[in-house]
Amino acid sequence: MPLILVVDDEVNILQLLKFNLTREGYQVIEATNGHDAIKLTGEKTPDLIILDKMLPELDGFDVLRILKNNRQSASIPVIMLSARSEMLDKVLGLELGADDYITKPFSPRELVARVKVHLRRKQPPAEEEVAKEAVRANRLVIQPEKYEALLDGERLELAQKEFELLYLLVANPGRVFTRDALLEKIWGYNYDRKSRTVDVHIRYLRQKIEKDPANPDYIETVRGVGYRFRETR
Repeated sequence: MPLILVVDDEVNILQLLKFNLTREGYQVIEATNGHDAIKLTGEKTPDLIILDKMLPELDGFDVLRILKNNRQSASIPVIMLSARSEMLDKVLGLELGADDYITKPFSPRELVARVKVHLRRKQPPAEEEVAKEAVRANRLVIQPEKYEALLDGERLELAQKEFELLYLLVANPGRVFTRDALLEKIWGYNYDRKSRTVDVHIRYLRQKIEKDPANPDYIETVRGVGYRFRETR
């Protein structure tokens, strides 16, 4: 039974989320501040975290940054909650490694649906896992069975979606993926077509694997279409 950590300082939100998630068969643990969220993550290792942005003592973005920089918790899917809908907040959350972003007030039914999507992606079918083989592209080696990517033999610190996006591109060299196709394959459902989710994650990947992110050797932009992976020139 998947374990979900819900982090919010509003009691009514905690109660609403716990009711709807437990009704779907999930175990739920709660935290009302950032420090407790980090502590519980280390002790319980939840399968997914629902994290509010506005928290006492430690801001939700700070909590997210700490979790994604810790190897033990980096691959845990995180859904951010926020009362603000500004694009800058959404982009920052995605840049820090959030897997999803939902604005308050929200539909509990939609949130539960998104939880299911991210948990399914975290635990793909066994036959799919077997089918994924390690891939190599010059300085890059990606080993999906270990959920590990190496650059010049050094392990890259990648968030879950960054790893999945990189593996998909490297495993299909030369193939052009549209943004919509990447959203569907990596995030599992269609985001707003105006979303910058893919662009933000590509930019983060380039910062980690390219010698010169402004003139990339690996992840190439196909203007007006999307992205493709190519080996170094």
